[in-house]
Amino acid sequence: MDLPRSSYFYQRARLQIADKYAGVRQAMADIFERNYRCYGYRRMQACLSDQSVKISEKVVRRLMKQACLVAATNKRRRYGSYMGEISPAPDNVLNRNFSADAPNEKWLTDITEFQIPAGKVYLSPMIDCFDGMVRQLVDRHASERRAGQHDAGRRHRQGGRQRRAARGAFGPWRSLSLARLAEPDRRRKAGSLNVTQGVLAGQRCMRGLLRSAEDRVFFTREWLSTTIEEFVTALDAYIRWYNDGRIKNSLGFRSPAEHRRILRIVA
Repeated sequence: MDLPRSSYFYQRARLQIADKYAGVRQAMADIFERNYRCYGYRRMQACLSDQSVKISEKVVRRLMKQACLVAATNKRRRYGSYMGEISPAPDNVLNRNFSADAPNEKWLTDITEFQIPAGKVYLSPMIDCFDGMVRQLVDRHASERRAGQHDAGRRHRQGGRQRRAARGAFGPWRSLSLARLAEPDRRRKAGSLNVTQGVLAGQRCMRGLLRSAEDRVFFTREWLSTTIEEFVTALDAYIRWYNDGRIKNSLGFRSPAEHRRILRIVA
């Protein structure tokens, strides 16, 4: 093989050396599986630091690559625009500013449908722009629960008028918003020519949550023998993890719930 004798014995000796990262690899696999397989190397390193494991980002990336710990990415979907009647839209109050200085100041909301063999389930969450805290509603009849969603949000309000970027711009939604001191904020339907009107940025924030719920919960199983109640429990567990367990870089690698506990804010 024309290989130097010293090189052969050097490589053979290295194969006999124990892996010094064996414990780290197991810890990384546990963190990855416990957090719905969606953590990248930055949040992985933050979780390892909480466990008093100090290794560099390059080592974390290398170990994750070797263990195939790769977060699933969303597939690009074909663009489609609703061509129906456009309802009247409220004023663009937020003006693409989706940051908030206090809780319950700006909310985002949207709705998505999950269809399983047992029936349909609708998820209609609200996201607080202050820290990404989620207030969710999971139900079989989302349209009947919209008023309940407003009431739940009103109980958490700490004064003033909330500004709500909502997808539902139809009449009953607007009347509910005005009756419960929530100021709606929405432009017309999101087309390719109105990206400056504020709706796309807000919907992008919401779609991040809804798409992650689809990818981490809905598409991971067939749900053939699952009841509606069991599926709702799985969604509720994911939202609870999203608030209590999922760390965010913008919050100093803390979860929204932990961030509020540090600031002594009542959730």
